[in-house]
Amino acid sequence: MSKFITFLFLLLIGYVALAQPIRFAFVTDTHVGAPETAAEDLQRTVNDINALPDIDFIIFTGDVTDFGSDAEFAQAKKIMDGLTRKWYVFPGNHDTKWSENGCNSFRKVFGAEHFAFDFGKYRFIGCGSGPNMRMSPGLVSREDVLWLRSEVDKLKGSDKPVIFLNHYPLDNSLANWNLIIDEIKKTNVQAAFCGHGHANKAMDFEGIPGTMGRSNLRAKDAVGGYNLVTIQNDTLSFAVRTPTVSDTPGQTAAPWRVVPLVNHHFAQSNATYERPSYQVNQQHANVKAVWEKQDSSDIGAGIIANKEMAIYPNTNGQIVALSLADGSVKWRFATGGKIYSTPAMQKNRIVFASTDGTIYCLDKRSGKPLWNVATGKPIVACPLIDGKSVYIGSSEGKFRALSLKNGAEQWTFDGVKGFIESVPVADKKRVFIGSWGSSLYAFNRKTGQLDWTWTNGKGRNFSPAAGVPILTDGRIFLQTPDRTVTAIDAETGKEIWKTNEHKGFESSGLSEDKTLFYVKCMNDTLWALSTRSSQPQPAWYVNCKFGYEISPSPITERNGRIFVPTDDGVVLAVDRPKRQVIWAHKLSNAMVNRICVLNDHDVLVTTMDGKVARLQAVEN
Repeated sequence: MSKFITFLFLLLIGYVALAQPIRFAFVTDTHVGAPETAAEDLQRTVNDINALPDIDFIIFTGDVTDFGSDAEFAQAKKIMDGLTRKWYVFPGNHDTKWSENGCNSFRKVFGAEHFAFDFGKYRFIGCGSGPNMRMSPGLVSREDVLWLRSEVDKLKGSDKPVIFLNHYPLDNSLANWNLIIDEIKKTNVQAAFCGHGHANKAMDFEGIPGTMGRSNLRAKDAVGGYNLVTIQNDTLSFAVRTPTVSDTPGQTAAPWRVVPLVNHHFAQSNATYERPSYQVNQQHANVKAVWEKQDSSDIGAGIIANKEMAIYPNTNGQIVALSLADGSVKWRFATGGKIYSTPAMQKNRIVFASTDGTIYCLDKRSGKPLWNVATGKPIVACPLIDGKSVYIGSSEGKFRALSLKNGAEQWTFDGVKGFIESVPVADKKRVFIGSWGSSLYAFNRKTGQLDWTWTNGKGRNFSPAAGVPILTDGRIFLQTPDRTVTAIDAETGKEIWKTNEHKGFESSGLSEDKTLFYVKCMNDTLWALSTRSSQPQPAWYVNCKFGYEISPSPITERNGRIFVPTDDGVVLAVDRPKRQVIWAHKLSNAMVNRICVLNDHDVLVTTMDGKVARLQAVEN
């Protein structure tokens, strides 16, 4: 009889243990920094979670801040540190795209950019997604792809159930969604979470039950909110929680989504799903890669070259020199921070900046440092070498002129609003640069005196900052993210004309004869506008059929060939006289950076996910 009672007792304990729920808070898109109520919304959520008795942990799935600034990170961290339970976090695109710190501060402030932990029988794996510094579809960094593979390898042969988390949905809004899905399907993945869309939404990622969470922001409501997630008896449920405010108690709604947690046996599945198509390479088989390489990190800047060597930076903090002939590595130079600065080269000197806060000059032949200048903050700006001077902006509100010979300061202007990302342009009198403070600056190139500023009077996200100012015939042309082209008098800073007819975002370029300003529109079309007219005057357009497009990479022309980079890894070549696309080649599914044109059929290309290639086209 006693054995039977013991058996019943153990059975009861097992049942209770089986029924014991896991409950955690799923908070996303807090956007501290904007709107003004964001920090208050987050504080309310933290206070509310602390008052709940049965929360095991908290997960934040990206867009912690609005502009990725150090001040915003510090404010968010201070509030989140008030949580009395364990919490986990990774970045979203707002934490990385407008990052004055070059995507370094998130890891420094929060300790990591990804996480993996066990709770109960479940394995939680989460990583952020950009884009990092360059506007384009979301992207899980190359470094995090490799980290994810290592986490998947740890589970090899295990049946442990996995819940995966990312900022973006695992769909085509994420450039390398297919790589991520292919990796996590090697595990017993049973559910996936995401943010980004600011609304609760049931989703499906190739059979993986996906759930998008609402933003923590109040938006048009009086109070913000988040999701309470419960796992019990192999069932996952989501319920919206409205935090307590003053005398109004918080409310937990009925579950809006219930997901059975089961082993989908993806590793054994014969189901096939559509992947990014490279069929365009078959259609244009005359384009071949002379050589092609995969870097172990992202590449967020352009590649440069001379007759013997190609040089590019990566987010592992390296400048890499390759043989132009075969792509073999000639030398590497390591810095202490990620690099988003496209190098500038003059004779045997290469100048660039690193997010370790230093401007470097290297010997092109050996990669040995010739001089360096330390600054107060990480630098994501690109240098311009003009004569004996190097002009470069920074993230500390400064714009500098340095001696190319030894890095000595020629002058510094310290009143820049916002940080500088792009490369300056110069004429005989002035040097011009835009910032993320909604402003374009014109400096006297000899003294650094500010001659004039121009602003579009709009919010910082519409600043003339990521695109390269186009300077020709005494005029500056800007394509800004408010879908507007503006022509400005370079002498006075006065607007000559503006138009939003062509709906470009940030990508533009100048024709080789300087008579045309090229605009890459956000849907399919390359427009050519006259640089000489007193009013906006479209000259012609070509339907390139590249689809929706938001990357800022500039357009380049050589010998009547216009090279157009896209945000889905395709390089297009447009014949200017014929006004038609003559070839296209897809390298990856991520953004193409600034193209280095060797001649009208030979180009060097890098992509955000770390591809490097030399492409040649044989034309009939």
